[in-house]
Amino acid sequence: MSPSPQQAYDELIQIRRELATLGSCQALLYWDERTYMPRGGAEGRSKQVALLSGMIHERFTSPHIGELISAIEGTDVVSDGNSGKAAVMREIRREYDKAVKLPKDLVEELARVTSLAQGVWAEARQKSDFSIFLPKLKEVIDLKHRQAEAYGYETEPYDALIDDYEPYATVKTISEVFAKLREELVPLVKAIVDSGNRPNMSIIENDYPADLQEKFGHEAAAAIGFDFESGRLDVTTHPFCSGVAPGDCRITTRYNPRHLGQALFGILHEAGHGIYEQGLPQQHFGTPLAESVSLGIHESQSRMWENLVGRSKPFWEYFYPKARKTFPSLSGVAFEDFYFAVNNVQPSFIRVEADEVTYNLHILLRFEIERDLFAGKIKAEDLPSAWNEKFVEYFGLTPENDAIGCMQDIHWSAGLFGYFATYALGNLYASQFFAKAKEDMPDIEQKFAAGDFSGLKNWLRKNIHSHGQRYRAGELVQKVTGKPLNHEPMMTYLKSKFGKLYGI
Repeated sequence: MSPSPQQAYDELIQIRRELATLGSCQALLYWDERTYMPRGGAEGRSKQVALLSGMIHERFTSPHIGELISAIEGTDVVSDGNSGKAAVMREIRREYDKAVKLPKDLVEELARVTSLAQGVWAEARQKSDFSIFLPKLKEVIDLKHRQAEAYGYETEPYDALIDDYEPYATVKTISEVFAKLREELVPLVKAIVDSGNRPNMSIIENDYPADLQEKFGHEAAAAIGFDFESGRLDVTTHPFCSGVAPGDCRITTRYNPRHLGQALFGILHEAGHGIYEQGLPQQHFGTPLAESVSLGIHESQSRMWENLVGRSKPFWEYFYPKARKTFPSLSGVAFEDFYFAVNNVQPSFIRVEADEVTYNLHILLRFEIERDLFAGKIKAEDLPSAWNEKFVEYFGLTPENDAIGCMQDIHWSAGLFGYFATYALGNLYASQFFAKAKEDMPDIEQKFAAGDFSGLKNWLRKNIHSHGQRYRAGELVQKVTGKPLNHEPMMTYLKSKFGKLYGI
């Protein structure tokens, strides 16, 4: 006897929760690989994650899952198109349709090769030798081409890869948004550089012992709302956040004892991701209602706390006295000089250390290179030269080696092609959400200056975190702000803030 639609729904959710628990195991292995695993564990770890990937994929793509989905669709269980269950089934159907197109051997091979490639990338980056990385990178790119072909696409292969990270987005739609950004960003950067105004960067680039940075960063992350009872902070090569499981969210950073900002703003960034993870409804674990909308929306949370809050004057009105007590290097440094220094705008090589204004140019560069790579316009061997050419075009600088050029990010070794665009989309979402939050709470920045960040956190909980994937990214932006995504809130914010700082 066939199960009722409700019984089918209950069984489907139970299976998905079990798969999410397996995914938690996988997330813990990835976290360990990038923090504490000894180098000799790479081969064994690649087999562990490949096995888990295969198990998850095989179970989720079984015909039984398809039968359960079909038994639920079009029934009373999902008759209310605005219900949580309808959203759950919309997203599970989407996931299933994509997953069944991928053969199990491709999923396992991707997990195995990218696990190994990340170790090779770390060595190649340390030695600044692209030739070490190239063979493994070629393997990853070939596998991603196979993945794109398996998914299928209407216009170009890169669309299929972007859709993994920013559902429903395409090369065309992203290119249109980025064109508007470029039109206003390039002149703004030029005006700032041409102004000749420069902060005293020796304020930030001074003696800041790592242990004191860790203490201060921990305090700042806790203040904005990251819950350390359900999270932790560790050291890694390339900072990340991992929502391992309900009640277990881990953030990481790296410390430069000669620079205050790199770790601190990295911690605020990852804490922003963590606050989102910790705010997803735990009672819905294993369903799309407890999962983030898209990587762009996830990035909006990290960039909001890092920049719109963490680099704001009210934030530092509260934290600067604490910073002066913590770091002897700040003795005698005036508040305005410090505030100017943490908002320095300067074209530079490293994306994760870029300022608010130039950051999106780093993303444009990566987006265009990936687009050309998957359109067959450039090959893997061309990446260093293609990167350097575009870098000169955008920044007027030539990377002196590939470690600070095309090998600076872990993303390609991890197979995350299509991911970079979500960073710039995140900036756009963040600015639009924050403008609305300020409209709803006119005294929000006064509260920041008094050390109270709960108003913004609670606003985000209510308007974004609590919904999980109930709404698509575009729908969420429209619902929360009353307008579709556009570049104007971000450019208004940047022009206002940096216009005052640089006298332009």
